[in-house]
This record gives sequence, C-alpha cells and structure tokens, in this order.
Amino acid sequence: MFSAFGLELSWGTAVWAVAVFLLGFALSTGAVVFLLVKLPATFFRDSHSRVFLQSAHPALRWAGLIGKNLIGYFVIVLGMALTLPGIPGQGLLMILVGIMLLDFPGKRRLVKRLLGVPRVIQGLNWLRHRFGKPPLVLDGTPRCRTSAKIGGKHLTSPPIPTNAKEVT
Repeated sequence: MFSAFGLELSWGTAVWAVAVFLLGFALSTGAVVFLLVKLPATFFRDSHSRVFLQSAHPALRWAGLIGKNLIGYFVIVLGMALTLPGIPGQGLLMILVGIMLLDFPGKRRLVKRLLGVPRVIQGLNWLRHRFGKPPLVLDGTPRCRTSAKIGGKHLTSPPIPTNAKEVT
C-alpha cells in the first residue's frame, strides 16, 4: 500500500486506474479516428453543402441543429479535459471535432486556419490513407489532384470529381 497526498493507494486501485486510463485512451482515439475517416474528402471545400438536415421539417431541423451544437460543446469540454496531464486521450483532436460540430460566426475561417498547418493536414491525410480513404481536399489545393507526404512517401490522389456527391 502506498500513501501520497493523504490518499491510500493499493495495488488493486493502481491496476484499476491503469485499466481506466488505457480504456479511455482507446475509446477516445477510436472515436476521433472513426469521425475523421468518415468525413467526405471534399468536406472542407467551400462547394461542400453546409445545410444540416436540408430536406427535414423545419422543427426537426432546428431540433437537430440544437442537438448537434450541444454535442459539439460536450465534445469540446471532453477534449479540454483530455488535454490535462494524466488523463488519456486525443484532447486536441476532440476539440477540433467539437468545433466542426458547432455553428458560430467565423467557424470556417478558424477550421481553414487549423487545416492550413502542414503537419495537421498531413496527419489527417496519413490517417485517412491508412483506412483507404482519399486525402482531404482543401480550397487552396489544385482541383485535379492533391498530394501529401505520408510516411516518407509522396502520395498523389486520383482526380477529384467536380460533384461532391461523387466522392465516397
């Protein structure tokens, strides 16, 4: 048994703490990876439709928007907690996912600025490449092809369709 900061810590408690740490890390990493891989390649282009639940009844659409924003705030708070020392998980990526869910003025400018950092977009495209998805296409990239340096290799995607619905 150990004693630190006035707390008693047994081996059983330590094992449970490590198990919770590893489980939290695995779940948060899995959730972020799932969301980022499922995004359409043209999600960050200006031509990508931004209307949420476009064909739904207006009341359902408003409820969906409120729910989406509430989930976005929750994900941001969770991401902030995951950035604290000793708490496992991908905190910064969770904050980015939460920001993507929110609706606020200047959001697109902020996301474009974050994605303008070469290491961020390279990391996201490396992750998408690992799951067989095309790289993300930004407005500043050429329409015909996008490329990324992933794992020391320079990858080039096939031509990007002009209609965003053609991208899977």
